[in-house]
Amino acid sequence: MFLEKLKNDLNQNQALFIGEETAYRSAILIPLVQVDEEWHILFEVRSLTMRKQPGDISFPGGRIDASDPSPLAAAVRETTEELGIDPKTIHIVGQLSPYIASSSFVIYPFVATIDYNQIRHAYNKEEVEEVFTVPLQWLFNYEPYMHLVSVEPVPSLDFPFDKIMNGSQYQWRTRAMEEWFFDFDKYTIWGLTARILKHFLEIIK
Repeated sequence: MFLEKLKNDLNQNQALFIGEETAYRSAILIPLVQVDEEWHILFEVRSLTMRKQPGDISFPGGRIDASDPSPLAAAVRETTEELGIDPKTIHIVGQLSPYIASSSFVIYPFVATIDYNQIRHAYNKEEVEEVFTVPLQWLFNYEPYMHLVSVEPVPSLDFPFDKIMNGSQYQWRTRAMEEWFFDFDKYTIWGLTARILKHFLEIIK
């Protein structure tokens, strides 16, 4: 009886990874727009007055609220709020694999087409400094470059070293984090946006 129940429980829809339920969950949209009959990707420059990451380049999106029925609904809601467009004009093309930045942060990316003509003067100036587009063909031909960032664990002052082997001499593992960069005109796309963009381009190439 126990094993049957256990088997049933394990076969139910489970979290994507251990900790997903308590992680900071965000959803973003990769917007495809047509400019002069050519497909482009639209990017936002975050408002310079934003508390977090002012001036950074990003895709539309943000935190998944408890009231959002799904990550997709959150991505659409955030996109309409930031770009000032009618949600009915957002046409979902597909979904990418979630990006697990850490055990406490996950991003759910979606791909959609939107009407660029709607956006030019409608975007939310409190959140978005400006928008710009990059031709897909240019991105296909561009080779992004990469730099490594060393990430080293730093235990808290009250860490219980007496509970672990070798105590304060424990050899923590450092890791190298890849940071990718795309330079287009006066803009530099990097960070999580560049990582998701790179993955998307690898899929559709």
